[in-house]
Amino acid sequence: MTLVALGAADGRDAWVVESDDGRRFAVFAVGDGPGAGGLRVTDAVCPHNQGPLEQGWLREGRAVVCPWHWYRFDLDTGECTTAPQHRLGTYPVVEHGGEWFADVGEPPPEMSWSQRLRALARPEDGR
Repeated sequence: MTLVALGAADGRDAWVVESDDGRRFAVFAVGDGPGAGGLRVTDAVCPHNQGPLEQGWLREGRAVVCPWHWYRFDLDTGECTTAPQHRLGTYPVVEHGGEWFADVGEPPPEMSWSQRLRALARPEDGR
């Protein structure tokens, strides 16, 4: 388990935090007041074309629209309502010692170049 401190909204709707291993995450303040019910954490970039999601638009309090190509993602599930083949990573928010953190899990293992090339050559469904 890797915890990333979320900090305070300080009037912001969205901001980016970074883990000690260099991964970046977008934090969205979607509810009233502080607390896990009012914060959502996702990958910082859009899975479609790497657009900066913290610059996107919050819609209906539970979705973000990417500012580059308007792909829309549910902040609770990561599902893309624009193109279902894309999915946004979402992470649970937990309280620890009176502070709010995202549990972003462990970083993925480093892949060799041959593993990367094989993964790119293989369709996602494994066929």
